[in-house]
Order: sequence, then structure tokens, then C-alpha cells
Amino acid sequence: MTSLDKPTSETDQPPRTAQQVPGGKHAAQQDAGSKAVTEAALFEAFGGVRGMVETVLPGLLFVTIFTINKDLHISAIAALAVSLALVAVRLIRRDTAKHAFSGVFGVAFGVVFAMMTGNAKDFYLPGMLYTLGLAVAYLGTAAAGVPLIGLILGPVFKENLSWRTRNPGRKKAYTKASYAWGFILLAKCAILFPLYWWADTTQLGWVLIALKIPPFLLAVYLTWVFLAKAPPPIDVFAEMEAEERAEKERAAQATAAAPREPEA
Repeated sequence: MTSLDKPTSETDQPPRTAQQVPGGKHAAQQDAGSKAVTEAALFEAFGGVRGMVETVLPGLLFVTIFTINKDLHISAIAALAVSLALVAVRLIRRDTAKHAFSGVFGVAFGVVFAMMTGNAKDFYLPGMLYTLGLAVAYLGTAAAGVPLIGLILGPVFKENLSWRTRNPGRKKAYTKASYAWGFILLAKCAILFPLYWWADTTQLGWVLIALKIPPFLLAVYLTWVFLAKAPPPIDVFAEMEAEERAEKERAAQATAAAPREPEA
């Protein structure tokens, strides 16, 4: 069993309140700080307000133009153009472009599907299939004991996979969060797929736009609630750095203690 896998006795305990701990005011401040760190990490991992705008804007532009002139080609080209523009802005500003790039790929697949079939509703189909696959992935990994949300957020919190064996409280929180994401996305699919078959392009498009942000915010909020009540993450990077420093100190001490050979 490696140092990263050793179970600990205290990590599964819930955060203690100010009334439960001597010097409880300091402990309560630490809990508040932990919640703030969790909020900031979630904001970073899921792109924040800008990431949400980059996710919504291409589809919004597509459905707006198609509602006005019913021209699939103009609508698709405009959506793809704004996606590329968002990536260009990110690159020029040297910001993280992963959310913008994912938007470009999603829009590009939608454009290809719609152009191939000639059906404007197929612009939305790749994104809907991706949402369904993601829902299944969240639920399946949670049931298997390796919740997807933990795999996503572990590096953000600098804990990697230490939560799997060393921090059962966080594993439980990640499992709950993954189930929440899975069921929320399934509910979204349960609304969108019938509309894909029965509604027209504009109706489907506007409902899809309306369902972009609220389910996402609900899932992020529930993830924050579960993690805020969980034990703090174990910073495995700090542990590895400390172990490396200790190893260097031991090597230096061994070198200093080694007997010197007599001079000839």
C-alpha cells in the first residue's frame, strides 16, 4: 500500500462546528474557507459565467437566425463562426480555451449532421447524444465506485485519486454528486428527445436553449453542497513535495555521517 492509498482515521469525519471544537471560531472560519475554495474550484472546473456564455451563444445564434429566415446554411455558418471567434478571443488573451474548443467541436458536429441530412433539427442531435452519453457515464461510474465527478475534480483540488481509498467522506460526496449530474441530465434528455421527434426546429431550439443553464447550475449547486459538507481534500502534490524534501535531507545527512577515507 503506497503513501497515497493509506487510509486515515479522521478524513471521514464531517466538518466540526464552532460549538464542537475548542477554539471553535477558528474551526468555523476554516470551514468557511474550505467552502470558498470548493466554490472557486467548481467555478474554474466548469468554466464560470464566461464558459456558460460560450456554451449558449452558438446555439442561440443558430435558432434565432433560423427562426427569422429558415435558412439552414446561414444559421449553421453563423453558429460556427461565432464559436471560432470565441476560441480566437481566448487564444489572443492567452486564456484557457478548453471550454471554447469543446463548443467549436460540438457546433462543428452539429453543422455536419444538419448539412448531411438537410434537416435543421439535426444541428442539435450530436449535443443531445453527448448529453445522454454523459448521463450514462455519471450514473455508471458512480455505481462502479469510481464517480466521474471525482475524476474531473480530483486534479482541480490537487487530490488526484486519493479520495478513493484515503478519504471515504469525499468519495461519498463525489458519488452523490455524480448521481445528481446523471439524473439531472437524464431528465433533460427525457424532455429533449421527444421534442426532437415531435416538435419543429424552432420549438426544439428554444427549449434546448432554455434548458442549457438551469440544469447545469442545479448540478453544480448540488455538487457544491455535497463537497462543502465533505472532509477537505488531501493535497497529494504537497505530500510528494514534502517527501522529496525529506528524502534529500536524509541523503544529505547520510553523506555527512559517512566516514571519510584517510588521505594517502
